[in-house]
Amino acid sequence: MLEVIKVCSGYGELNVLDQVSIKVNKGETVAVIGPNGAGKTTLLKTIAGLIIPHKGKIVFNGIDITTASPHRRVELGISYVPCEKLVFPYMTVLENLEMGCYNKRARNKKDELLEWVFQLFPILRERRNQLAGTLSGGEQRMLALARGLMSMPSLLMLDEPSFGLAPKIVKQFYDALSAIKNEGLSVLLVEQKAHYALNFAERAYLLSNGKIVFSGSSQDMLNNEFVKKSYLGVI
Repeated sequence: MLEVIKVCSGYGELNVLDQVSIKVNKGETVAVIGPNGAGKTTLLKTIAGLIIPHKGKIVFNGIDITTASPHRRVELGISYVPCEKLVFPYMTVLENLEMGCYNKRARNKKDELLEWVFQLFPILRERRNQLAGTLSGGEQRMLALARGLMSMPSLLMLDEPSFGLAPKIVKQFYDALSAIKNEGLSVLLVEQKAHYALNFAERAYLLSNGKIVFSGSSQDMLNNEFVKKSYLGVI
C-alpha cells in the first residue's frame, strides 16, 4: 500500500532523514520506534505531505505522491493524527468530527462514520455537544483520532498516541486501535514507548539518527539483544 523509497527529508537545507525506506502492506500494522530526535515525526510529516522530501520517492497504492499536496493525500486515503491534540477548542465535539469528513469519499457517509467513531469512543457520543477545549487531555486525544477516522482513510498514521496519557487511558486507546485494526485498516504507528508499539504491530522499524538501523517482525525486535539493550531499556 505504502512505499517510502530512499527518502531524504528535513527542514530547510537540514536533512533529518537519510535514505529512509519503509513499506506498509494492506491491512498491516507497522511501528516505527526510536529515541527522541531520531526523525520519527519528520517521517510521518513527509508521508502526510507537510514536508516535501529533498530526495527519494513516496508511492501510495501505486500512485507517486512525492510532491502531492496534503489534501490530495487525504483524498487518496491517508490520515495523519499528530502527537499534539490539535482539536478546535471553541467548536463542539460533533463539529470537530464533521471537520474530518470534508473529502469527497467521506462526505456522503458522514452519518455512518459518526456512528462508527461513537462506537469506538462512547465518551464522545456523550460529549458531542460539549466544546472540545473543555475535554480532558485523554478525551481530546480520542477526539483527534476519531476526527482522523472521519476522513475514511485506508492508511492511518499515528504519532505518539500514548504521550502524556495515564495508563488506563492508554489501554482504552489501544483497545480502540485493535478494533480499528480488525476493520482491515492499515496503521503506521510512531511510539517512543516502544513496548506499546511492538506488542501491537506486526512489523517494526528502528529509526536512529535519521536512518533505519533495524527492521523485522515485532517479535524479532522484542527478542533482539541489541535492540533491547540499546533502546527498549531506555524508551
